[in-house]
Amino acid sequence: MDPEFFELLAMPLFDQLYNFAHWLTGDRSDAEDLVQETYAKALKNFKSFEEGTNLRAWMYKILRNSFLTSRSGLDAQKTDPWDDDVEVASTTPTPESVLLQLENSQAVMDGLAALPVTYREMLLLIDVEELSYKDAAQVLNVPLGTVMSRLYRARNLLRQTLAAKPPEGAKHAL
Repeated sequence: MDPEFFELLAMPLFDQLYNFAHWLTGDRSDAEDLVQETYAKALKNFKSFEEGTNLRAWMYKILRNSFLTSRSGLDAQKTDPWDDDVEVASTTPTPESVLLQLENSQAVMDGLAALPVTYREMLLLIDVEELSYKDAAQVLNVPLGTVMSRLYRARNLLRQTLAAKPPEGAKHAL
């Protein structure tokens, strides 16, 4: 496929990929390098991309795999022993409703940054980047049930983190 066609399709994803890379690495320079590497690999392998499939999920998968094979990503591969597939129903408030109640967005950013990468990337892909569970499973190369269980745990862990340290002036306890 044509490099100009790749640029037309892939460049609108740049800001989203950079934000995800920055959250994964925690460093602007590393995030820039990671996004650059992602685009280089994607362009090189663009002939293997199947037209009509989800380019966004494909690019996220390349970015994540590049991160996991990088120096900073090696530690991120240490996952939680709860990664088995479990279905859990919750009647507690969603993280979205809890986050809306918070007046201090810095507390949310600090809470996300404090999460293990496995959970942080799940929240970022599903709740921030609004990927479907199926697309997130493809990006992370895990079963759909694992996406659901990790997302549940990530939301609970973020909720607990925010409840442990409510921002100044918060009106509601979590």
